[in-house]
Amino acid sequence: MNKPVVWWVTTGQAGFRSQAGGLVNALGLEAQEKVIDLKGLWSFAPAALWRMTLAKLNPAKDRLQPPWPDLIISCSRRAARAAIAVKRASGGRTLAVHIQNPLMSLREFDLVLPMRHDGVDGPNVIPVDTALHDVTPSKLAAGAEHWRARFAALPRPLTGVLVGGATRQRPFTAEQAQALIERLNAARRDGGGLAITASRRTPGPVMDLLHAAFDQDPAVFLWDGQGDNPYLGILALSDRLAATGDSVSMVSEAATTGRPVAVFDLGGGGKRHARFLANLVERGIVSLLDGSPWLPAPDAPINATPQAAEAVRGLLAERGDV
Repeated sequence: MNKPVVWWVTTGQAGFRSQAGGLVNALGLEAQEKVIDLKGLWSFAPAALWRMTLAKLNPAKDRLQPPWPDLIISCSRRAARAAIAVKRASGGRTLAVHIQNPLMSLREFDLVLPMRHDGVDGPNVIPVDTALHDVTPSKLAAGAEHWRARFAALPRPLTGVLVGGATRQRPFTAEQAQALIERLNAARRDGGGLAITASRRTPGPVMDLLHAAFDQDPAVFLWDGQGDNPYLGILALSDRLAATGDSVSMVSEAATTGRPVAVFDLGGGGKRHARFLANLVERGIVSLLDGSPWLPAPDAPINATPQAAEAVRGLLAERGDV
């Protein structure tokens, strides 16, 4: 039996690549990444205009042309349009799987994997509580090995801190940073250390406050932005995790560790983002870093990626591709 030909299509943004690439890795199949762009209103084009959708792809990015794949995995609204164009061009032979809400008719896809808070439902829909991602047990093991010696002197329990940044919907203010620092200090009032990493989106004033608060504290490791990012090491080696709530992916990756996770809600992320956090709190997957007690660790790591991969394997098996 020939191995299925698989494409995964995104617009190249890190969050979309992490989700689609994570699903591809979980499938264990060779796949070609296609980075595309649809300009302007073509990202809203109806499926009936699939020929024009393929013609209007940005020529500076990847082009989509035959031979068509057996399976196409897409993430983002633009990628969804391109994926359905490929499915139609293949005469329906290509299986189309979309991650997130495609914001178009669900019937065009063989499988849709939206976040549960999107409220999307249908016979071909499997909602997930956390975002798909490419943080695997092997990556965590490698991160632990790389950072174990560096974190060995930090007191336990060790709280890993994942600091994000501003988004288009809201800033990350100095006042919020000060509140975060106060809550982190309160969380280790009875002892313990901190291992903190920030993202490229973390504003300079926020970093200045973190350095002022923690640079002279021997119980705290604060990444200075030089060399390897300790992100995977912090996920792997911490006894519990605190994450700012701006990034769905970051919170989801923290949940996959099986450690207690508390989210510092920056607010202002819109209704969908608020529903995402509310769902995780309601299901006991995370608590809020607001002075309330941390929830205990879940019975098992929370990771929607293997579940999604199993559903895709089922589609391929039904057609005899695996």
